[in-house]
Amino acid sequence: MRGWLLLGLTTVVALAATGVWNPFPGMWDWVNRRTPISEPDVVWQQRIGGTPRSVTIAGEAVVVEQRTRVEARSLAVGSQLWERKADWSAVAGGGADAVVVVGRLLVKGYEVLDPTTGVTRRRDDDAVAVWTYRNLLLDARCVAATDCTLSAWEPRGVAPLWTAFLPGVSSGLLADNPNLLDTRRLTSARIHGEVAGPEAVPPLLGFPVDGRVHVVDTATGRVLQNVEPGRDERLAVIGGRLLRVVARSQDGNCYFTISGRDAATGQETWQRAGLNLRTADSAGCVQREDPYGARNVLVGVSPDGREAVLDGYDGRLLLATENSERVLAVDDRYAVVRTADRGALSGRELSSGQVRWNRPAGEKAGAALTPYAAIVADEKPSRLVALDPRTGQELAALRSSANALAVGPAGMVIGEGREIGYVRFGGAAGDPARNGDGSVPGPAGTGRVPAPQDNCGPKNELCATPDSGK
Repeated sequence: MRGWLLLGLTTVVALAATGVWNPFPGMWDWVNRRTPISEPDVVWQQRIGGTPRSVTIAGEAVVVEQRTRVEARSLAVGSQLWERKADWSAVAGGGADAVVVVGRLLVKGYEVLDPTTGVTRRRDDDAVAVWTYRNLLLDARCVAATDCTLSAWEPRGVAPLWTAFLPGVSSGLLADNPNLLDTRRLTSARIHGEVAGPEAVPPLLGFPVDGRVHVVDTATGRVLQNVEPGRDERLAVIGGRLLRVVARSQDGNCYFTISGRDAATGQETWQRAGLNLRTADSAGCVQREDPYGARNVLVGVSPDGREAVLDGYDGRLLLATENSERVLAVDDRYAVVRTADRGALSGRELSSGQVRWNRPAGEKAGAALTPYAAIVADEKPSRLVALDPRTGQELAALRSSANALAVGPAGMVIGEGREIGYVRFGGAAGDPARNGDGSVPGPAGTGRVPAPQDNCGPKNELCATPDSGK
């Protein structure tokens, strides 16, 4: 038997060497063949060099951040456009104005790149931290430990819009998007935490510096407040207000009081007691975490165990769930709620309190809200679904165990291991033309994909839908 195997192998090698017959390329293609990561198949699927840390749709490019490099791929076909060595990267701007910001760890400075060509548009050699938003880029540079300057730039700007003085920065403020005092996103398995891409810059930002909070007006760069929290307080800047969350320990329980204050005057504008924002651990009511929420809204738990969504600007109760219901995702327009029987998901409109849609879902289903679509990830069987957040109409429905990595105006990027692929909403070839209101057409007969609403105003007044009665 060994002799026959050796003879057969020798014959194949001889035929391949003489060019008569060569099976090896076909065998290699079979071994290296890529299994589709979803059904129906994606528009394109590519294997990248390593597991992505983040993926962002930036105009006509898909920016993939890996451990030691960043690359961009064509949104249309998935081919690689460029690649750079970098320890961190982030996307600022949106659509045609998007840029990619890259840098090295423990090295000052950053570069602003064109997402399609990779060409350097601007270079900085002094900044120690960068924050990226859909309509603004902020950086901080320090000439001394207690002498720092915060600057604001348009994503493609060449001169700062304003500068502000900060007496130092936290030791944690390094690289891209270090933590500020705002909200924590609700997260779900198989949906990346940055799936929505860069958000619009809030009206106010809270910078932690040496145990104090410096509140900066992002329109003018003016530092409005310099506040030190009390021993039982947690400060956060949400919805254009400085929020004070007081946690008091008594009778083995934590009792909470939340108040919103005008950042310019320091006067209290609203107060609400009893709502637990999940800022404290179980030991002594010490608050070590930011409250859950997104944009201008907060998510907490009332004393009877029901979850509630508050407007951070005026403290209004936007949503109160029923017993055993759970908020899975929220922004300042909608909330996705798991129903009490754990067998369905429900889309709720915050401005009117209406139930916009319901759909069956497993007990372990997760969800996320983006400016363009609501994403639902289900298990047993594994599914990824993109929905119009207002109507619940399906924009894409996949049988897939992949993760949702990024969502754009016309589709989303999914990935599993080193494989990533692009799914177009509605499955149409080519980028769809935009409607007159800025939205893009959805699947035939199912309406349209909603245009993004990046800044709804501190009272949510700009996001009321025509049929919401407000």
